[in-house]
Amino acid sequence: MLSFALNHMTAPRLGWQAFADLAAGLGCVGVECRNDLPGVLFGGDDPATVGAALRARGLRFLALAEVKMFNDWSDAKAAEAEALMKIAVAAGAEAISLIPRNDGVATERDESLRVTTHALREILPMLRGHGLKAMVEPLGFAVCSLRYKDVLAKAIEAVGGDGTFFMVHDTFHHALAGFGPIYPELTGIVHVSGVTDMIYLDDMRDPHRVLVDADDVLGNVAQIRTLQAGGYVGPISFEPFAPSVHALDTPFAALAASMAHIRAACG
Repeated sequence: MLSFALNHMTAPRLGWQAFADLAAGLGCVGVECRNDLPGVLFGGDDPATVGAALRARGLRFLALAEVKMFNDWSDAKAAEAEALMKIAVAAGAEAISLIPRNDGVATERDESLRVTTHALREILPMLRGHGLKAMVEPLGFAVCSLRYKDVLAKAIEAVGGDGTFFMVHDTFHHALAGFGPIYPELTGIVHVSGVTDMIYLDDMRDPHRVLVDADDVLGNVAQIRTLQAGGYVGPISFEPFAPSVHALDTPFAALAASMAHIRAACG
C-alpha cells in the first residue's frame, strides 16, 4: 500500500493549519514544510505548537526545507544549517532538506563530488548532535552542482553518512538527469510531479510540473514501481510547481484523483 505525503509547495497559498488539514483529509502520512514560501515560516507561530498540531492530526513532520546551496560550504552556511536544525528539533521534524547550488558552478562530476563530500562531512556531526536526518536532493538541471545520484551515493559513503543522509528521489529531476541508477536503499522520500507538455527534457522547468495523471511523460509510475521493486516503502510526497496547480482554490479533489491514479497504476 502506497503512503502519500504533501510538500507545502503543493498548495503554497494555504497557511500551515489549512495545509495540515488538507494532508490529513487526504489520508497522508506526513508533510514537508518549507522556509522559501512567501511570508514568515509557520506564519510566525512557535515551531513546537506547529509540531504538536501536526501530531494531533496524525501527521509526521517528515522534513523541514531547506538549506539552499548547502554544498557551497562556509561559516555562514554552517550557521544557516544550525538555525534550521534548531527549528526542526523544536517542531519535532524528522529531517531537514539540503538543496545543492544550481548556478553553473561545480557541475563536473569530480568537482561535484568534492564540494558535496566536503559539505556532508561538515554537516554530519551537526545532524547527529541534533538527532536529525537530512534529505539531500540532486537536481537534474545541467547547471546543478549535484545532478547525479551516483555522485551523491559516493559522497555519502565517503563521509560514513549512511543512516543519516538520505536521497530525495524526485521524479522530475531524475528524468532531467537522464534517469540512471536508482538507490532504493538510500532513498528517504520520493517527490512526484508530472509533465504533460511534449517538450524536450532539457527545456523542462519547474512551472511545467503538474499533478501526475495518465498523460504524464516523465514515467512517474515506472519510477515508483522500480523503487518499490528495490524495497522502497517510504512516503510518496507531492511537489508540483505549476501555477495552474497553485491557483486551485480547493486542491483536494485534484490531489485525490492523482493519488487514485498512482495507486491503481502501481498495483
